[in-house]
Amino acid sequence: MPGHFEPLPGGGAAVALDDVEISIIRSLAVQLLELIGPGPAENAPEDPLAELFAEGPSEPPSDPVLRRLFPDAYGGPGGEPASAAKTEEERAHSAEFRRFTENDLRARKRDNALAVIRSLDALTSASEEGGVLRLSREQSEQWLGALNDLRLAIGSRLEVADEDDADDLYQLPDEDPRKPMVMAYLWLGGLQETLVNTLMP
Repeated sequence: MPGHFEPLPGGGAAVALDDVEISIIRSLAVQLLELIGPGPAENAPEDPLAELFAEGPSEPPSDPVLRRLFPDAYGGPGGEPASAAKTEEERAHSAEFRRFTENDLRARKRDNALAVIRSLDALTSASEEGGVLRLSREQSEQWLGALNDLRLAIGSRLEVADEDDADDLYQLPDEDPRKPMVMAYLWLGGLQETLVNTLMP
């Protein structure tokens, strides 16, 4: 079980984590929350109806990591246009889609990151030296979403655009300043892969 998820009866998953691994994942999840930012309702009057119909932004984020996390509906995977000549109609469709979906997507990503933080906090309150993290099916799916977002964020900072770029990361010398970020990227990828396998029927 160390370093990878294993299935639990009833559809959940478990993984053994030491205190360093817990600290790394928690720190990354907190940074992800800070990057995503507060939801619109957190700065607005308490009006559930207004929150339900609140519109999001129509323009893509300027930060490349946020563009990767919240890509255009009509564009490439990194948020860049699929073709150099993006038509006005495509821009209008992208803006419309973003306006009505980005708030919900941000809320879901925040919820996933918070679920990771809360489950790790519960684990550390039970033991100071790590332990076995046991997740329900729902928590496992939230973890899967958060791990994916963390890898997208780190991959964006490392300028990983495709599989060839990822393969190049293995060749980095130890003295390269990107090496710690690369190690986190690869480690999270292993966790994500084993969690996917536990959730498969």
